[in-house]
Amino acid sequence: MKFFLDNIWLIGIALLSGGALILPNLQRRGAKVSTLQATQLLNQGKAVVVDVREPAEFSTGHLRDAKNIPLAELSNRTGELDKFKSKAVIAVCQTGARSAKAAAQLKKAGFNEAFSLDGGVAAWQSQGLPLAK
Repeated sequence: MKFFLDNIWLIGIALLSGGALILPNLQRRGAKVSTLQATQLLNQGKAVVVDVREPAEFSTGHLRDAKNIPLAELSNRTGELDKFKSKAVIAVCQTGARSAKAAAQLKKAGFNEAFSLDGGVAAWQSQGLPLAK
């Protein structure tokens, strides 16, 4: 017991840092697909890609046949995607943070299979997968 009282600050910092490491996993929302799963869906023609980055980011490189609809405009432009409701929709951004929000918006808009690319374009590139320009 004396050990705990003498080292209360160290124990508190250890608990706090452990909680900080677990928190991002608890906050993950929405369904995610890995680069492998996304590649399989795209090759089978079962998915469409919606890139939610800004046009300047999109022009630096994007997944093949991706449709660029910035996240800020997504709620107003979901009508452009209505013809793809029978397919899976994979939202993509640079790291996966914005695309998780986009996938949640698409689910609310009636897209049953709305996913976020886990890790975004950065993960896509790190796997050596091609980008279109």
